[in-house]
Amino acid sequence: MINERMHDLGAEPNKIRELFAYGMARKAEIGAENVFDYSIGNPSVPAPDAVTEQFRIQLAKDPVIVHEYTPSPGDPTVRRAIADHIRDTFGIPATMDNVYVTSGASSCIAITLAAITNPGDEVITISPYFPEYKTWTENAGCTLIEVPAETPSFQPDIPAIEAAITPKTSAVIINTPNNPVGTVYTRASLEALASLLQEKEREYGTRIMLISDEPYREIVYGAEVPYVPSLYEDTIVCYSFSKSLSLPGERIGYIYVSDLIPDARELFTAISGAGRSLGYICAPVLLQRVIAQCLGIPSDVATYEENRRILCKGLDELGYEYVEPDGAFYLWVRALEDDAVAFSERAKDFELLLVPSDSFGATGWVRLSYCIAKDTIERSMPAFAKLKEAYA
Repeated sequence: MINERMHDLGAEPNKIRELFAYGMARKAEIGAENVFDYSIGNPSVPAPDAVTEQFRIQLAKDPVIVHEYTPSPGDPTVRRAIADHIRDTFGIPATMDNVYVTSGASSCIAITLAAITNPGDEVITISPYFPEYKTWTENAGCTLIEVPAETPSFQPDIPAIEAAITPKTSAVIINTPNNPVGTVYTRASLEALASLLQEKEREYGTRIMLISDEPYREIVYGAEVPYVPSLYEDTIVCYSFSKSLSLPGERIGYIYVSDLIPDARELFTAISGAGRSLGYICAPVLLQRVIAQCLGIPSDVATYEENRRILCKGLDELGYEYVEPDGAFYLWVRALEDDAVAFSERAKDFELLLVPSDSFGATGWVRLSYCIAKDTIERSMPAFAKLKEAYA
């Protein structure tokens, strides 16, 4: 009567969501102003005015049309708008025929893995990494191979990736700007990775797809974010508007199968089939039409940059070790003991909610999401000082 694997997944703790739920309960108990919640990447800046205005415009239209079905891959006008934006922004000959609109980046990656892998394949990712990669990979019947990033740069470790590639490798997932570290992969790193994958394809006579997970593309602090399809032919882009337009709960994004792939149409057909099999069809139509009118609107990076400055300055003064991020809105901080889970639990004593690195396939660190109110960051510094003193 019950699928045991699904039961186990439902029962398996998710430390990010667990801390988020704990924080909500704690705020109700002692007041939100007394809890320093760095647990989840929930943008603290409002959606741009243009987004709000588009909601009004769309909702003023004939309600039958506003809430109608679209074709499974999305409204053709929306797909065309996304393709035009990709072409105009990145110089790739993108067409609407290779754009599949989804309910956020999660469904993007789940669909893509189901479409391009077969049971028994191996999928490589660079740790630390977003933990659900493992869930989606295993759901496709594959094994996730974790390759630690170089330290202290947290760039891809090309020799280590080379050692991990086997004839069973069908895909590599990259995430830049990176969650949880905030690293932006350099052009040199991505070119080296592309060269390696091409070499291994020739050596094994196989195909290795590169899945570029890009929800934080626009949130950078001066760093270049190369467009991966321009560097590696066999690339599928998974994009979300959750962070760029501050719409995390609305769940809207897209898959782009690069038009530079020789058999892009065949791959897109597999993407469509995977979407159908998983039930990810006809993404919320109101959101589709809103985002089609808001492509390219800049994110409020200045707010996140100021939060980063305040947080880094405060932790510097207290003597914490961290990796300064070039993108996204996360700070990767060294735990004050080897057991990051124990450190995270101890931080709760001071109402600090910090996600242990074990959740991301690494040990000895915690992730702080600084997409929160500036005032919260400033008021949390005494708590960080007390936490440090507890380890003196």
